[in-house]
Amino acid sequence: MTPSKTQPALLGGLAIGVLSALPVINVANCCCAWILFGGALAAYLMQQNHPEPIAVGDGAIVGLLAGVVGTFVWLVLSIPISTALAPFQSQMLQRALRNASDMAPEARALLEGLSSGPAVGIGLVFGFFVMLCVSTVFGMVGGLFGALMFRKNLPTLPPPIPPSTC
Repeated sequence: MTPSKTQPALLGGLAIGVLSALPVINVANCCCAWILFGGALAAYLMQQNHPEPIAVGDGAIVGLLAGVVGTFVWLVLSIPISTALAPFQSQMLQRALRNASDMAPEARALLEGLSSGPAVGIGLVFGFFVMLCVSTVFGMVGGLFGALMFRKNLPTLPPPIPPSTC
């Protein structure tokens, strides 16, 4: 009987999405740490809900599913966070452009265009597809390692009792 993958994938994906969307905490995702963590968490939860050791392939699949769920959670959380931080980022960009008087006019025009609404939306769409590709691969790797690390050992059977010859 194969263990259920739904709840572990949802919880692992929730961890991936939330930790990847938060503004300061997402810095650890530069090396995909949160994605690996979420995949391993999904494998751990799947093992805890199953009395027998899980297969490595099951861990990889639940990690992959957690990566997909995490991407959608990241998108849902990134939209309001980006909207809330957009004025702050725009002010910082304007200050940087004022201080960079020797910047080429083409580069200045490009940077001024990045603070517009359509550029933020295009960035989120592009980020979604990048996150989807990266999260599925690294979530699968995290689930694979999680299945290996958190695997339950099979109970050892006692040796058979030899028949008595009385």
